[in-house]
Amino acid sequence: MCGIVGQHNFRGRVDIPQFERMRDSMAHRGPDGYGLWESPDGSTALGHRRLALIDLSDAGRQPMPNEDESLWLVFNGEIYNYQIIRDELEARGHRFRSHTDSEVILHGYEEWGHEVLGRLKGMFAFALWNERNHSFFLARDRFGIKPLYYLHNSQYFLFASEIKGITENDFVYKSIDERSLIDFFIFRYVPSPRSIWQEVSKLPPAHFLEVDADGRVRMKRYWSLNYGNDRKSPREIVARVDELLRRSVDEHRVSDVPVGVFLSGGYDSSALIDYASRIDYKTQAFTIGFSGWSKSEHRYARLVANQFDTPLSTQVLEPEELEIADQLPFFYDEPLADTSVVPTFAVSKLAGQSVKAVMSGEGGDELFGGYVWQHRYKVAAQSHPLRFQWANRFFPRRWTPGVRYYAHGMSSRRFSRKRLRALLHPDLYAAIPSDLNWFYNENFRPDLTPLKSFQHLDVRTFMGELVLTKVDRASMAHSLEVRVPFLDHELHEYLMGIHEDVYFQPDQTKFALRENIAQRMPLEILERPKWGFTGPSDFYANLAWYESVLMSGGLLADGLIRREELERLIRKRKHINLWTITVLELWYSRWAR
Repeated sequence: MCGIVGQHNFRGRVDIPQFERMRDSMAHRGPDGYGLWESPDGSTALGHRRLALIDLSDAGRQPMPNEDESLWLVFNGEIYNYQIIRDELEARGHRFRSHTDSEVILHGYEEWGHEVLGRLKGMFAFALWNERNHSFFLARDRFGIKPLYYLHNSQYFLFASEIKGITENDFVYKSIDERSLIDFFIFRYVPSPRSIWQEVSKLPPAHFLEVDADGRVRMKRYWSLNYGNDRKSPREIVARVDELLRRSVDEHRVSDVPVGVFLSGGYDSSALIDYASRIDYKTQAFTIGFSGWSKSEHRYARLVANQFDTPLSTQVLEPEELEIADQLPFFYDEPLADTSVVPTFAVSKLAGQSVKAVMSGEGGDELFGGYVWQHRYKVAAQSHPLRFQWANRFFPRRWTPGVRYYAHGMSSRRFSRKRLRALLHPDLYAAIPSDLNWFYNENFRPDLTPLKSFQHLDVRTFMGELVLTKVDRASMAHSLEVRVPFLDHELHEYLMGIHEDVYFQPDQTKFALRENIAQRMPLEILERPKWGFTGPSDFYANLAWYESVLMSGGLLADGLIRREELERLIRKRKHINLWTITVLELWYSRWAR
């Protein structure tokens, strides 16, 4: 796990002292070392901050060249099947200098070009510079676990793991993208490929980007999840899920340093502890609780840890620790308003004091249909598939019934058009899209059944843009790598090829997973209701803090938001809306003033 950065000037040399500042703005992503390579003509530089987990020797340092130094790599992530790929490449005559997973990308690209992406299992964002033809090849993993931003204009091409790695360049013009600002109020994040800054873009998940010597850019999706309706017996499904999940956990624990587990006491994280026990991997767990809350997850985490004899570190958050949000803007250099950011940041800090890597349960809900608690999966499963597909094909796109229902299920923190116009300065009205659901519509599959269409939306929108961004920034703030075994693409491809009547049962949460853990898990874990990783709602109800931050803040002073609507939200105690505005205020004061 690392931070990567690169720059190519189409005219002139790279300013190396400035480039080093760009690289070191992400020192938290890689405290174990740093590297820099400059091309012979000075037009290109690559930088790397290292968090060493595999091959801790100097042979694993980056930027990393191939044998004749015509190809240079900077890489962030983990390739879990690297040894299999390495064996194949060695059989084809390639010679390796290190024992890292990084080096298989170099030789794999030499052998197969961009088709190497189809062979990689893992999480990754990387860039390859070809010194022979002065071109870049960049890629991001299938689900978007690892981030990658870029800026391209007539003068230069820049990329980095975080936006600050780009904006530290003095020549980057920072102007807020008004459309992205509006999208933030609607979705709680800025959807790909835009960012909060006009000039900076995100490389979307499952895409690669090529930039040639003349500055021409080509971007292409290299992977999409295919869906099917195979009819297999429940016993066969459960057995195959068991096999794939056991293999995934085994692959995700491969490291030259210990790997812990985030443990909430829910099905997903508890299953990771269970499967680690099955492969005889001695791990340690980390959990967060909330003071005075009867549903606090740390009590359930203790039951699981005791069941599997796993050491557990616990921190219980007090209400005043909501102000941990003051620390977030440096690491979240693009606003993200999910309330679970606070406990995720706290548990990452706790784990980072003991280990350099953990496994976490992200992706389990999307895979097994676990969002019954929000009703959107349950109601979708009860919808008539043919009627659902007919309606979504023949209604106008922005009024697609399935999208409207999905958006409603995600709307607890959403600003309506009316409320946006009440909150924002009139100069921003033109940026409000005619279709507030545009990102959902863009990723909706009307040809799928109701359940699978919503699972697809969750993977492409909520998980890929919000959940994984939240986890990456919170963990890397504490130099901690988070690995996500449920986001094994072969596991997703298998289960999404099965008819939903087999793997999804509305009255039994995550049937295909539950059947595999039921005999080994405490009954309280199996019977507990599902809760999001946010904590009690009153934890976020510190109105005095919201008023203090917002009434003296830059958004109000600079006229971006209106005092009357802000006062109404405070008076009506709309603390979730206030949380969203406060996240933006903290970001704005840190990065935009």
